[in-house]
Parts: sequence; C-alpha cells; structure tokens
Amino acid sequence: MNKINPKKLHYSKWTAVTPVNKEKHFLVTGVEFDEEGEVIACEIEAVISRRAISIQWQELTDDTCWLFGWK
Repeated sequence: MNKINPKKLHYSKWTAVTPVNKEKHFLVTGVEFDEEGEVIACEIEAVISRRAISIQWQELTDDTCWLFGWK
C-alpha cells in the first residue's frame, strides 16, 4: 500500500503497473480540496501524450496498480 499525503499530491510522479494505451508514466496535475481540506478531485496526465484522466486519489494507494515515482 502506497502512503500518500494529500497535501503533497500535486505534481507527484506515478508509474502505472499495467500501462494504459502504452502510457506508463503519469504526473498529478490537478488536485481540488473542499472547505475541510479533503481531496474531492484528482487529475493525472500522461507524460508523453499529455492525455489527462480524472481519478479518485485513493486509487493511487493501490500498489498493484500504481507505483510512486517513475520506474
């Protein structure tokens, strides 16, 4: 399980364990917080194609799908 601090999520780097559309490396480009400081939206962007995907930030804690950093 990847440990994530939601406040340091913005511009963090991630590697997909199983590449999606031949895209493996991603960067968190957008994080939205509510009034209480909880993350309500997260957007990742593929490094090569610049394709953006909205995901639940909790998905990044699953180390069978995502690895922290670029590997």
